[in-house]
Amino acid sequence: MKQDFFNLEKVEEVKGNLHTKELVFEDYPIVRAIYGEKGSHFKILEDAFRVKLYLKGNHIIITGEDTDLELTEKTLEELYDLIKAGYNLYPSDVEYASRVILENPKAKLREIFLDTILITSGRKVVSPKGITQKKYIEAIRKSEIVFGIGPAGTGKTYLAVAMAVSFLMRGEVNRLILVRPAVEAGEKLGFLPGDLVEKVNPYLRPLYDALYDMLSFDRVVKLFQKGVIEIAPLAFMRGRTLNEAFIILDEAQNTTTEQMKMFLTRIGQGSRAVITGDVTQIDLPDPKKSGLLEAIEILEGIQGITFVYFTKKDVVRHPIVQKIIDAYERKEKPRNEV
Repeated sequence: MKQDFFNLEKVEEVKGNLHTKELVFEDYPIVRAIYGEKGSHFKILEDAFRVKLYLKGNHIIITGEDTDLELTEKTLEELYDLIKAGYNLYPSDVEYASRVILENPKAKLREIFLDTILITSGRKVVSPKGITQKKYIEAIRKSEIVFGIGPAGTGKTYLAVAMAVSFLMRGEVNRLILVRPAVEAGEKLGFLPGDLVEKVNPYLRPLYDALYDMLSFDRVVKLFQKGVIEIAPLAFMRGRTLNEAFIILDEAQNTTTEQMKMFLTRIGQGSRAVITGDVTQIDLPDPKKSGLLEAIEILEGIQGITFVYFTKKDVVRHPIVQKIIDAYERKEKPRNEV
């Protein structure tokens, strides 16, 4: 950080292993933004780093053990730099920033949070919220085929749709094709009225939601009418060659070996594909025959294909979701150990 942004006062030992450090920042409005409404951002940082934070004018005082204090200082400096660059900070951003620094204390938040993928119709900026998301979007920029593998809530599908829309808006592809397997298209869906597309529409809903979040409703409708955007069950891909398209295969853990091979061999000239899935949520009758599992086994290391793996640490939904996941894991652990 440049010295004209802030000055660091000396560290003063208080008691036991606790130390106090006082940071003096130049720009008071930025310090208030870091503080958050009624200290909400400070509370998140205190919980994340096990420290106490106090605001005194443009001074921030940190009390904690050495390692925790250093990580908090690093995060505050990075947040200050981020806001100074024009970023609007929200509580969720503070939560994500804390995770990033805990995972990699040398991380630069500006390089992650300011990597704008897309500005939505509601003027919301879509950008990565962590190191793995950053790797994911960089992989999509560079590789023809990218696999995003990990649990729900890590942003795999949402970021893939955002990247697809950005590619379309820049003219790098001519159309978007969003695909999901219809694992229930047999017995259970067979009793429902309508053709296959109508039957599997509930399964395609997350893709529609992501599109409507990024583009206006009217624009999405027009793009559908023109055939620029297509959402379809995987079965409709057979026999097609998809040129100059951005193709997303969502919920790929529920593809069979044959379906995955069929999908990957549809990709034509000037196209790019993103395959997302969670190998812990396979709904096939025989989970061992998941096309995603086999793809991981046989395609890793091929030039032009990149695998990005997310973990529960990358969950970017409401912070309470992470606590819910942890609570269920604690409940299930003794059961699994029996």
